Amino acid sequence: MLNVAGSSDQPRTAVVVGAGVVGLSTAWFLQEHGVEVTVVDRRGVAAGSSWGNAGWLSPGLALPLNDPGVLRYGLRSLFDRAAPLHVPARVDPALWRFLLRFAARCTRSGWDRVARANLPLNVESLKAYDTLSAGGVETGAVQAPITAAFENHDQATALIDEFDRLGDAGQDVSYQRLSVGELRDRLPQASGRLGEGIRLDGQRYLDPGEFAGRLADAVRERGGVIRDGFDVVDVRPHDHAVTVASTSSATVSAHVAVLAGGAWFGRLGRRFGIRVPVRAGRGYSFTVPTDEPVTGPVYLPGIRVACTPYQGALRVAGTMEFRHVDDALDPARIDAVVESARPLLTGVRWEERRDEWVGARPVTHDGKPVIGATNAPGVYAAGGHGMWGLTQGPATGRLLAEQIVTGKRLDALHEFDPLR
Repeated sequence: MLNVAGSSDQPRTAVVVGAGVVGLSTAWFLQEHGVEVTVVDRRGVAAGSSWGNAGWLSPGLALPLNDPGVLRYGLRSLFDRAAPLHVPARVDPALWRFLLRFAARCTRSGWDRVARANLPLNVESLKAYDTLSAGGVETGAVQAPITAAFENHDQATALIDEFDRLGDAGQDVSYQRLSVGELRDRLPQASGRLGEGIRLDGQRYLDPGEFAGRLADAVRERGGVIRDGFDVVDVRPHDHAVTVASTSSATVSAHVAVLAGGAWFGRLGRRFGIRVPVRAGRGYSFTVPTDEPVTGPVYLPGIRVACTPYQGALRVAGTMEFRHVDDALDPARIDAVVESARPLLTGVRWEERRDEWVGARPVTHDGKPVIGATNAPGVYAAGGHGMWGLTQGPATGRLLAEQIVTGKRLDALHEFDPLR
């Protein structure tokens, strides 16, 4: 147990619930301010969505989910197990309330509001990674454009429209259209079904599991403690401390606590005034060998699939599945990704896939994460980043750490108020 005797304007100790990229980033940036940290997690480092995602550091593709096209597409494919968006048919009133609230925000004006709200995280995202690198964290990030490939001109135009709207919100997005010949030069795997491309510049990618492990090592090297197998069931604020208790009755106390448990976030947050629903939007991935190397990240917007060079092969990630956070992997979802991508990419040995994985991404109904102080002194929240936790995690940690140590509510975090 940490020593939390006494009080001061700046907290000296913190316990962070969640050892994913968001939680570990918050811990690292708290250490930058001299705060002693303990990180606890029900399983371990990067055990949730921080391990098997596509590994993109892509503020240019951190697009709001609440696009009107997503709503139209979702209604058509809601119960299709092969569709990128899938909701199993079952009685779950809370899920249906969540989806209805999300659907109400799938308008152009709603999209624009979320784009403006998320702007501070997107603008600061790569700078936060640079700060980690300068502080000794080997991120392993590779600078590379993302190649988006399309079956037709209308698909390309739809993505460019989103880029232009991000620009209108204040975010710098640099892209170039690619002819079919230019697309083939960049992506030899492009099949004859793909006829147009876009090169999105200024992006990066990395091995997310490896990065999370290195970030955890950096936290430990600075004196931080990381405890796995610590399944939190209670968070109890006191006068000058917060105690976090696990199912095994183990406890950790500190001046402040940060709830950063990803898709498990909601059950802890409700008692502290957090009414923003957070649901598990589960994503799938696997790794496949290719006949020729893929030189950089590839996005297939028509089927919502992301591909990334990974350990000498190709990691393929996709789907948004609203099921219980701890449900087992559904092989039909992997098959659906394979069958949708197979006609678009050649030289990919789909039947030799490995590392099949499912991870629960924390999705909010309004498309904005939950970052900041709760209604309990000393208890903070950091979650709900949806598909963009890897991109926005370090920026979240930097901003939240500053708020915690200064006690000042930052303008950049205003839209992410946990009590909204």
